[in-house]
Amino acid sequence: MISPVLAASTIRDLVGGGETLSVSLRILLIMTALAVLPSIILMTTSFLRIVIVLSFVRRALGTQELPPNQVIIGLALFLTFMVMAPTWTEVWTISIGPYLNYQKTEAEALDDGLKPIRRFMFQQIDRRDLELFVSIARGSAGSAPAGGPAGGAPSARPAQLAEISTPVVVSAFMTSEIKRAFKMGFMIYLPFVVIDLVVASVLISMGMLVLPPVLISLPFKILVFVLVDGWGIVIGKTVESFMGG
Repeated sequence: MISPVLAASTIRDLVGGGETLSVSLRILLIMTALAVLPSIILMTTSFLRIVIVLSFVRRALGTQELPPNQVIIGLALFLTFMVMAPTWTEVWTISIGPYLNYQKTEAEALDDGLKPIRRFMFQQIDRRDLELFVSIARGSAGSAPAGGPAGGAPSARPAQLAEISTPVVVSAFMTSEIKRAFKMGFMIYLPFVVIDLVVASVLISMGMLVLPPVLISLPFKILVFVLVDGWGIVIGKTVESFMGG
């Protein structure tokens, strides 16, 4: 049985009834959550796709470390804040705000806060990736039968988001983000590869075999990228890719 002194220092009554952690324990809980916040941003937001696409742009240009990694990550973070603003606002309204005002318990706040984030991730997931991880989860849990009524492969297609666990949603989301970012990176690479091929062909036809083609193609790639407002196009299309779901 918990003593009254210990209970008073660890438990506090909620506004609408019930009990929650005291202020000191809440501060400890929040500090622990802040320690894993970078991983949460990486796994459950638009950051992964944006930073990979921006890195592809730098690779395609061939400018080595320009822009620096700090600039790429910083730009990706601010773009992530813009894309995730509606979702995070909803999380604050229905979860964090009421929790800080002692209107919800930790479990209620966590459950309500996960709903907008899960919904955002679910909208971006490739259904093939989702079915893959659902089948993996069912197989590892030992709940999937060996086959259907006719002995065929079991169906792994989930009916609703509520039926899917959060680890499955996060895993499918990250896989889909990586695949989509690589597809966008391939499209970014194509025009720069064409420039490299044209420059290399011209140098070979002129007999300038000693001159590295990259010395000539790099200024042309930067010039073309600047003239067509490449950064604006890449950033705009990357952000728009989240709006379509």
